Amino acid sequence: MLNLYRSAVGKKVLMALTGLMLFGFVLGHMVGNLKIYQGPEKLNAYAEWLREVGSPAVPHGGVLWIARIGLLAAVGIHILSAWQLTRMSRKARPHDYAKLESVQLTYASRTMRWGGVIVALFVVYHLMHLTWGSLHSDFIPGDAYHNVVAGFQVLPISLFYIVAQVALALHLNHGLWSLFQSLGWNHPSINPWRRRLAGAFAAIVFIGNVSFPIAVLTGLVA
Repeated sequence: MLNLYRSAVGKKVLMALTGLMLFGFVLGHMVGNLKIYQGPEKLNAYAEWLREVGSPAVPHGGVLWIARIGLLAAVGIHILSAWQLTRMSRKARPHDYAKLESVQLTYASRTMRWGGVIVALFVVYHLMHLTWGSLHSDFIPGDAYHNVVAGFQVLPISLFYIVAQVALALHLNHGLWSLFQSLGWNHPSINPWRRRLAGAFAAIVFIGNVSFPIAVLTGLVA
């Protein structure tokens, strides 16, 4: 197992598995936040339910913290594996190619590493803004609906969220496509379906997440 981890193949598989966990979280997070369209009671009840999962067998918020730690570990392993793969690639090819074939390299694949950095920085800001409230001037603990609406009423913040969702969508699109290849699901007969699935997944997450700041800015949610 240690030899497999040290290999490029092992690191790609590890990236694929942690990526699969993160894909599930991103989709579930977006779907849960759609409750904002049902009003403050529904969204706040959902936010409180996340803290009550497993109660009374586990302390209040216990399962949520276990999930957070697991996701944090997945993010760390994902980033570490990506960094190690980059180093291995540069060692194997210390000089860049004289010419890049743009037909085979999409914009998303060329910016995958930087896109990952942007997404990671966005996640940190998102937590400080809407989870901990340290970057939210009108944060009310326990009132998720108010925090989202008040936060997105600030135009620069909403624009930043929308731009970050573009980076996230590109990362998800190329990441899901690469995931299948890393796990060995790569064949001309299924590759078109892989590309459609990756594109559809990224589009659904992008539309759902972008709808929140737009709904606040347009007054649909207030």
